[in-house]
Amino acid sequence: MFPLSRPRRLRRNATIRRLVRETHLSTADLVYPLFVRSGSGEKREIPSMPGNYQFSVDRLVEEVGAAREEGILGVLLFGLPESKDDRATQAYDDTAPVQEAVRALKRTYADLAVMTDVCLCEYMSHGHCGIVGDGEVLNDPTLALLVKTALSHARAGADVVAPSDMMDGRVGAIREGLEAAGFGHVAILSYAAKYASAFYGPFREAAESAPQFGDRRGYQMDPANSDEALREVGLDVDEGADMVMVKPALSYLDVIRRVRDNFALPVAAYNVSGEFSMLVAAAERGWIDRESAVLEVLTSIKRAGADIILTYHAREAARSLR
Repeated sequence: MFPLSRPRRLRRNATIRRLVRETHLSTADLVYPLFVRSGSGEKREIPSMPGNYQFSVDRLVEEVGAAREEGILGVLLFGLPESKDDRATQAYDDTAPVQEAVRALKRTYADLAVMTDVCLCEYMSHGHCGIVGDGEVLNDPTLALLVKTALSHARAGADVVAPSDMMDGRVGAIREGLEAAGFGHVAILSYAAKYASAFYGPFREAAESAPQFGDRRGYQMDPANSDEALREVGLDVDEGADMVMVKPALSYLDVIRRVRDNFALPVAAYNVSGEFSMLVAAAERGWIDRESAVLEVLTSIKRAGADIILTYHAREAARSLR
């Protein structure tokens, strides 16, 4: 009791604060999401995500090289195809931008962990994450296309495939497909608890993937539910996921903690586009200090239990941490 107990004794200076710090954020925790398109010499800024770009493969290799020099050794790739159709054929085309980018990155940076988003929304003419019939996204027919996409990424050299579609059974289908094709070494990072969030807006501009009708609430999770997240994660673990993800991060810190406490495998959290853009907009108006806020946000995600943080702040956070 006071005055014997004085918690402020351990806050008196920066060195003591560092010594007793409970949560340690490092560049090893961070994965940098990137958007790749066809062409060459392309670097198109995304208006709603200042400082983020759609890159052609050659410019992507340059960007990843710069991030690597800052300590970022993990990337997640999203593709922008030249054309779209109702079977997402560009998603599993071995010459599509993501596949070309994977090959280029693995040739150039042997120590880089290359992850690929396995979804169909960017490639579908209607913008949904699966095959549509009678106005509904069809679960089971979509699985075959997801497997084809994951296999195409594995052939290109991806270390990790990350299904983000939220179709039931897709992790098991992809695991079976990878094993049968001789890619048992490729890991699966499942978007296991992906919510139908309002914070994806800027991403849909970046990936040019807004649905042309309806919404995604029929397959992404209700933001009000957390018990359901545990069921979803459990199913994906049983189907062969090597890592699981909660998305978004900031509005779901409680879910990250519950997943961390209930499952003994790596947990990722996605600090999504809307979370990024809100912070940047507030900093641009002078309402918050950007550097401090970025580190506080990322530390909170780590403190909640995430082992891996996917964030558009990766490079600036790495510079601050160094």
